Amino acid sequence: MRHRPRAVSPDLEASESDGRFPSASLPVFEGVERPEPESKARRIAIRAFAVATLVVTATYLSWRLHSTVDLAVWWVSIPLIAAEIHNAGGLLLFTVALWDVDVSPPWHRVEDSDLRVAVLIATYNEPEEVLLPTIAASVTLAPTHETWVLDDGRRENIRELATSLGARYLTRPDNVGAKAGNLNHALGKIDADVVAVLDADHVPLPNFLTNTLGYFEDPDVALVQTPQDFYNRDSFEHSDHGESRFNEEAVFYRVIAPGKNRWGGAFWCGTSALVRVEALQSVGGVATATVTEDIHTSIRMNRLGWKGVMHNEVLALGLAPADAEQYMLQRHRWALGAMQVLRKENPLFGKGLTFGQRLSFTSTLWGWFDSWRTLAFMLIAPVVLFTGASPISAPGWVYGPLFLTVFLAQFVALRLLARGRYPPALSLLFEVLRLPAVLPATLALFTGGSGVFQVTPKGRGDRSLRTPVPRILVFLVLLNVSALGLFVLQMAGVHIIAYESMAAAAGAAGFAVLNLGLVVWAVIRIRAWRFAGERRGAVRFPVDLEAYVQGSPCDVRDLSTTGAEVWSAGSVDAKAGERLNLVVVLGGDSTELSCNVRWRDEGEVGRVRLGLEFDSKQTGQVATIARALFQQAGAPDRARLAEAA
Repeated sequence: MRHRPRAVSPDLEASESDGRFPSASLPVFEGVERPEPESKARRIAIRAFAVATLVVTATYLSWRLHSTVDLAVWWVSIPLIAAEIHNAGGLLLFTVALWDVDVSPPWHRVEDSDLRVAVLIATYNEPEEVLLPTIAASVTLAPTHETWVLDDGRRENIRELATSLGARYLTRPDNVGAKAGNLNHALGKIDADVVAVLDADHVPLPNFLTNTLGYFEDPDVALVQTPQDFYNRDSFEHSDHGESRFNEEAVFYRVIAPGKNRWGGAFWCGTSALVRVEALQSVGGVATATVTEDIHTSIRMNRLGWKGVMHNEVLALGLAPADAEQYMLQRHRWALGAMQVLRKENPLFGKGLTFGQRLSFTSTLWGWFDSWRTLAFMLIAPVVLFTGASPISAPGWVYGPLFLTVFLAQFVALRLLARGRYPPALSLLFEVLRLPAVLPATLALFTGGSGVFQVTPKGRGDRSLRTPVPRILVFLVLLNVSALGLFVLQMAGVHIIAYESMAAAAGAAGFAVLNLGLVVWAVIRIRAWRFAGERRGAVRFPVDLEAYVQGSPCDVRDLSTTGAEVWSAGSVDAKAGERLNLVVVLGGDSTELSCNVRWRDEGEVGRVRLGLEFDSKQTGQVATIARALFQQAGAPDRARLAEAA
């Protein structure tokens, strides 16, 4: 029997605010709310420009194929036209996929539900400081549910942590099937209609269940996915300068994934999702044959008629890769899984999917081949400079302006379709950064490599080593520097080779400069000290909270689940290595923690700064801190909720 959740009014100002901590002094995570619906005029303008760009691109490619491909130098002309065709194909899929990003099934909040709900937190080797906020937030979610910690690491300290916070603990004798096997084992032990799946680092916000369970009124809905966003916004994949809100994954989770609702192609993205148990059982459980069990399982459920929904509101915050090594490990796994899914499920031509679903899955999986296009553009320019060959049998004054016009139009169209979440420079940078991870992974499409599920490391530690630069990026730097050096010598009158076309050589030199700039930028980011780790184990949040150190008033300016930085205007007699008590005031209540002084700084006259590390085994107090740090991200925008309903 399929149960139906009970709906309540979304206007919950009084009840939602009761018992909350004061917001002025705690972190507020921006950009997590449901976006405003796009105006009809803007939507039409974006569509018109995208279609016009596709027409111009098709005309340009027709001319290129019929009049400019020089087969005498096929080894450079064919890769160039292939890269340009790939660009056009990607833009076409992007245009169709993002035709309307506001389509969504009817939505409302639920305060209570007849559904039996279980929150499943899958973990393997994540440390306590990563798991604690997730468990602490999960057990307090409404409506009534069970919270299960599924520990493939079989750790006694995690069992104690889970039970002390009110969660249930489950492990198994082996790790067969990795995360998918862990979830399948749990499905055989628990009694639930819907499971909410969270990775160990993804902290659910207060509305996680109440804002998503309503979709399950439709008995054909198998899953509800929410966007993945992150609370360590100084991560490797976040921007650090002018584009302060840029996150590499935002364009997928806030634009591309919601656009899939139109085509019935919304799919499970691993964490921050709710899945109907009956749907999982109908396909034999979570798929274990690939390292991306989420999209693989989604395709299988779609083939049986089940539906997926993308709810475009951030309802959980996780940890983004902290450094280049974690970033590349994660992207390699995703790309490898995509290739495995292509081989095993063939979503483009396999049976059981609608046209829209085929289009949706193909556009997602197609994107992993962008790295080969990027590599082609990186190699063609130096090859032209080294060999003197011209891949274009057309005058430079004709080809150059046409190519630049089409290239720029495609960039503008992509930025418009991405609703402003595709900044060109940063997007190009991350295309280069993905190369070392994605290129070898995509070869699995042809080799059939199975791969092993590798958990992306979570949390921070004492290590402060910078990630080595991948060899392919070193090669690209040396290649483009050498090619540009040769071109400069040619221009200086030292004729080593003969250029077939000076216009082609000049254009190639310009692209080599662009290539070199992007690769050097990528190398600098990989080697940056800011991504080399830090002393405190958990992410720090800037705050301004009333507190007391040994009874003396002070301010907490920096807080995490493992420590704090406090400023005292009075004299605090505490030195590095000593122990003391810190009392933090949260919403009128006091939380007392035993601490170790890591460092002391006299600073301004009469002001003392202390770096404190919390003692272990203070689970209840640290859980209170964790819930306070994340509660503001879950505070709903009332007007939007009422309007959306």
